[in-house]
Amino acid sequence: MSQSHRPLEVACPQCYKKVEWREDHPYRPFCSKRCRLIDLGAWADGTHRIAGEPAMDETDIDEMVMRAERGLQDE
Repeated sequence: MSQSHRPLEVACPQCYKKVEWREDHPYRPFCSKRCRLIDLGAWADGTHRIAGEPAMDETDIDEMVMRAERGLQDE
């Protein structure tokens, strides 16, 4: 088998073990169900998160709507 036909290997995002990138691999890109569940738990408890502006709470939204309505009344 030539070098160019070998399956692509990627590192498991959780434990960094090398894993073949195959369509039939049920836990891709993770190496196992365990690593997949550890990653899911990190998203669920907030350890993993995507950076950005903090979400607005209801008080902030209500205040923004009131300011917008006052702005429309001034016109």
